[in-house]
Amino acid sequence: MKRTDFYYELPEELIAQDPLADRSSSRLLVLDRKSGAVSHHVFREITDYLREGDCLVINDTKVIPARLIGSKLGTGAKIEVLLLKRKENNVWETLVKPGRKVKPGAKISFGDGLLVGEVVDIVEEGNRLIRFSFEGIFEEILDRLGQMPLPPYITHQLQDKNRYQTVYAKHTGSAAAPTAGLHFTPELLEEIKKRGIEIARVTLHVGLGTFRTVKADEITDHHMHAEFYQINEEAAKKINRAREAGNRVICVGTTSCRTVESAADERGHLEAKSGWTDIFIYPGYKFKILDGLITNFHLPESTLIMLVSALAGRENVLAAYEEAVKERYRFFSFGDAMLIC
Repeated sequence: MKRTDFYYELPEELIAQDPLADRSSSRLLVLDRKSGAVSHHVFREITDYLREGDCLVINDTKVIPARLIGSKLGTGAKIEVLLLKRKENNVWETLVKPGRKVKPGAKISFGDGLLVGEVVDIVEEGNRLIRFSFEGIFEEILDRLGQMPLPPYITHQLQDKNRYQTVYAKHTGSAAAPTAGLHFTPELLEEIKKRGIEIARVTLHVGLGTFRTVKADEITDHHMHAEFYQINEEAAKKINRAREAGNRVICVGTTSCRTVESAADERGHLEAKSGWTDIFIYPGYKFKILDGLITNFHLPESTLIMLVSALAGRENVLAAYEEAVKERYRFFSFGDAMLIC
């Protein structure tokens, strides 16, 4: 299967640059994955498509303000550092721009010396390992100095950091938000619970691999970056209970989907567990847990549009995207939503 099989035309003005004032007022396109039929709604009407006994799976990861702007000690050159993964205590794997100016031994100052990083090694794909020194608590300093690591297609400055965070974010560790969850409000979640729908919390820390383009012509030649996930006993029991009762498991976002599909055994049973996953879901994949998916609209030729095509069929998905473009939906991270069921 070719990468170009998942291409579609998207006018640039449909890429959402800012979040809506009311999270749940975004639009919702509902796609019947069997017939390909679509209908148009407002996101808060999602409750009309959830049934008593369904289990809604959400990813409660929390995005860290991982983008730091500093200056190289000695030259004053502006350096941008993106925190990717904590390796040990105060050593992080990072993406540095411009990388050519930052070799092992180089030091970078952030916030007039409030935080200082020293490059200790260069690793896979040119990423830098940086050891940070500071006084106080790293997370508090990062919250003060760091910016949210918005995707490259968002050019506007985010005014409120919390708008690139779900209302149920809990476990810190992501370099990007699980954006399908951005549409939920506390009130909407309460309404869902009142209707007898279980909510299961899982955690997958989203890495920047989520924005990585597929460059291989044959999609099976693409390599996914590994991401850490965790499923606790309570979540596993809720998901298993729904399946055993013949009810649906509906994941909020591709990250929740990848978490449960990674952890399930061949019978579709979940145990509480944690680990790293580099699962790549594309057409032909047989889902073990998932029955439905709430998701945003994804980039052309991305692994994410390949995942939704595995669930609903490539032709159905591309036709739905064509309809969304025609109806002027807002696309990508701060854009509108789709329910596939």
